[in-house]
Amino acid sequence: MSDAEEILFERRGNIAIVTLNRPKALNALTHGMCVALKARLDAWAMDAAVHAVVIRGAGEKAFCAGGDIRKLYEEGRAGSDYPARFYGDEYRLNAAIYHFPKPYIALIDGFVMGGGVGVSVHGSHRVVGENVKFAMPETGIGLFPDVGGSYFLPRLPHRLGMYLGLTGARFGADDCLHAGLADAIVPAERFDELIDALAANPLQSGHAVSAIVASFAREGAKAPIADHEKVIEDCFSLGSVEGIIEALQAGNDWAQKQAEIILSKSPTSLKLTFRQIREGAGLDFDDCMRMEWRMVCHVMRGHDFYEGTRAVVIDRDNAPKWCPASLEEVDDAEIDRYFQTPQIGELRL
Repeated sequence: MSDAEEILFERRGNIAIVTLNRPKALNALTHGMCVALKARLDAWAMDAAVHAVVIRGAGEKAFCAGGDIRKLYEEGRAGSDYPARFYGDEYRLNAAIYHFPKPYIALIDGFVMGGGVGVSVHGSHRVVGENVKFAMPETGIGLFPDVGGSYFLPRLPHRLGMYLGLTGARFGADDCLHAGLADAIVPAERFDELIDALAANPLQSGHAVSAIVASFAREGAKAPIADHEKVIEDCFSLGSVEGIIEALQAGNDWAQKQAEIILSKSPTSLKLTFRQIREGAGLDFDDCMRMEWRMVCHVMRGHDFYEGTRAVVIDRDNAPKWCPASLEEVDDAEIDRYFQTPQIGELRL
């Protein structure tokens, strides 16, 4: 499938519509898709005839399950510059979405993870379907919650961002609405109706979009995660990964399970994620993206990303051999190096 077929663009009335069109790959992002979408957003930002942009995923299984990790694994192991080109252009796309001057409406159902979060959560309107499965699972493959995770995760209430980042937990529709990751819940079978309604109306403001979305939305129900917020806030506000795990292990059955989950992740990724979320709380969006660029350049030269991807995506034995193998073995001075300017230089936005 060519780049042109992997991401589709159309105009309907006053809106531009983007369709991520790799349903067999759960609409995973390729480098070409990132470049193409960024170019269209730049053009639409200047086009007075385009009042808003809608983005959706093809098929019923996923909005977008992330970046094309298999490609990054293969190219990175071969010493190619593809990972640097991919991440540089993906992060520039994330920034373009965050700064987009018009309504940007993401219609999200099924899996939305990693890179899929990056092309949805930073827009002005996040609409989730009943079957949404939101996650930032990067610590399980030796990465960290990038694509702007440094910015939006620390800004979630009740330390939910630190919880999501370290555990890779999945949120459903009501959890997303409760946490502020979504603005409305609309059944996916009504997405086409919603697009038609948006296309049929002048959308001169975000308020106009919000009113139309609200006319399709259902009321939020009690979020399952709300039952655990006190534990999350108490434990995930502590000053180290080790402190978080110790507090969880001393808690109830649910808390102890979270500790087990965290301990299965890459120790290096856990330390990186903890620090990135704490630092991101005090940075603006663009500086978060520059920080993530520094981090990812170092990650792609290390061990755990390739081992985690092998275990989860390539061989699927789910038995990664992390190096270092424990949190105690992770050198703080080595973690510091991930936040320093890489040999390739800083990210230009």
